[in-house]
Amino acid sequence: MPNQNIDLIQSLFQSRLATLEHLLKSAQTHFGDDESFLQKRIAPDMFPFGTQIAFTCNQPRNLALWCDGKPADNLDPDVTSLAQAYEHIANTNQLLSSINVADTKLAEMTRIYSGQNLYIDLSGSAYVNEFLIPNFYFHMVTAYDILRMAGVPIGKRDYMMHLVPLIREG
Repeated sequence: MPNQNIDLIQSLFQSRLATLEHLLKSAQTHFGDDESFLQKRIAPDMFPFGTQIAFTCNQPRNLALWCDGKPADNLDPDVTSLAQAYEHIANTNQLLSSINVADTKLAEMTRIYSGQNLYIDLSGSAYVNEFLIPNFYFHMVTAYDILRMAGVPIGKRDYMMHLVPLIREG
């Protein structure tokens, strides 16, 4: 398969975005019409749950943009409504579905800017494995932790739901 690596990365992000959406739905069920849970945070100096949704989506979003030769373009981090949170996830999935690039893209160099004229040059593989995926999981786990702290009845099965279809009895 000429695009086996890109396809695996795309699949990983898509399945974990399904988990993120599941966590959001669990919170919506728990809190009902009260969208204030989007502003809950672990610590005063950390970003709230709604922002964690945007930051989680930014990683696969920027993968898709990079694959298409476009610059990174982060989502609005000020997520204050469920509609906006679901829209971020849906739009990110749509972008991911549009990826159509060969695995050779992973050999290309890319530059990540860190502000204040600082940057990192990485190969495409390093960009995915050392930057996008770790950032993705950091923000998804933070979103999960905020919901747990807020009393949403979720557990490891909710976080690892991509494995649920593989569970067998025996």
